[in-house]
Amino acid sequence: MKELKATVADVAATLVATRDRLEGLLRRDRSWTVEQWLERFLDHPLARTLARRLVWTVDGVACCWAGEALQTVDDTVVEPADEATVRLWHPVLDPDAVGPWRDFLTRHGITQPFKQAHREQYLLTDAERATGMYSNRFAAHIVRQHRLNALLSRRGWSYVQHRNDGASYDLPWLALPDWGLRAELGVAGIEDRGDDLVFDTMGTDQLFFIRGERLPVPLAEVPPVVLSEVMRDVDLFVAAAGVGADPNWYDGGPQGRYRDYWAQSSFGELTPTGRTRRDVLADLIPRLAIADRCTLTDRFLEVRGDLHTYRIHCGSGNILIAPDERYLCIIPDSAKAKEPEMYLPFEGDSRLAEIISKALLLAADKKIKDPVILRQL
Repeated sequence: MKELKATVADVAATLVATRDRLEGLLRRDRSWTVEQWLERFLDHPLARTLARRLVWTVDGVACCWAGEALQTVDDTVVEPADEATVRLWHPVLDPDAVGPWRDFLTRHGITQPFKQAHREQYLLTDAERATGMYSNRFAAHIVRQHRLNALLSRRGWSYVQHRNDGASYDLPWLALPDWGLRAELGVAGIEDRGDDLVFDTMGTDQLFFIRGERLPVPLAEVPPVVLSEVMRDVDLFVAAAGVGADPNWYDGGPQGRYRDYWAQSSFGELTPTGRTRRDVLADLIPRLAIADRCTLTDRFLEVRGDLHTYRIHCGSGNILIAPDERYLCIIPDSAKAKEPEMYLPFEGDSRLAEIISKALLLAADKKIKDPVILRQL
């Protein structure tokens, strides 16, 4: 039994590492022969459980495993030629096919191991064309350094914690060897913890790319896939590590200095990730037993309970009680709601599952037993 448990743990760890490696390939310039692809991915005893749920291009033709064969988006069976070249499909390079591929996944009940067909796309804006060498899209956000550090490490970025000791520290950076580039994100310390001078909160600044010996690269010259993937990483950093994502900061943090920032982050306009989540919710909500109690607006999933109507933000997952917009603090662990047992088109978005769980909980608000929640109702 000990050996079996150890094997199960090893398999689980290997699958996580393989999933991360596969997702990392989206920003790489990699291709394989059909033989290599079959051996390393599609027919591999472990990797196949992930690879067969992804979209690949075989000599430029996008296809995915469904049933017992490779199929195109219109369900045409594909027989790869031995001399074909295989790449991992990216939506930035095929935007018109995004909708059809999402429909394909739903039609065949395929849950992707990470967002691919539903992946957010970050394209160059007019403001970034004007600045030329850098992007301010993710500047002026307030993030918790320990969370930022963990996210950077998970996504393959290099970073050393900054201390308030006057020393010079490298900025977070990501090597992009296939393209001869390096991405860097500007950060600066705001407040330290006092005891060890490690900055607790950091402010974000410009995102830029360099080549060789600190040669800045115009954003317009960065390959679109690379630009989108790097910006997606940074958006994840500011969303997941930002104080606006933490319901414990609803009072604005120390002396309430970040109250306006927290409110804007928690209930403001949706980021690309939030918009993707809203689109997915639009497909999922009609399948729930509480569908008649739910309404989607531009930013919120509104849930009509027996006691109140609740507005759950599709980005942060934070909640307002209508009509007086009173904040309802529900820490995910305190919701005591089961994970929704339903088809989801991709794995890895815990906030999507959290929003659905909160909706199920609040639709039956008269049955809530948690005293922390009841005191707020």
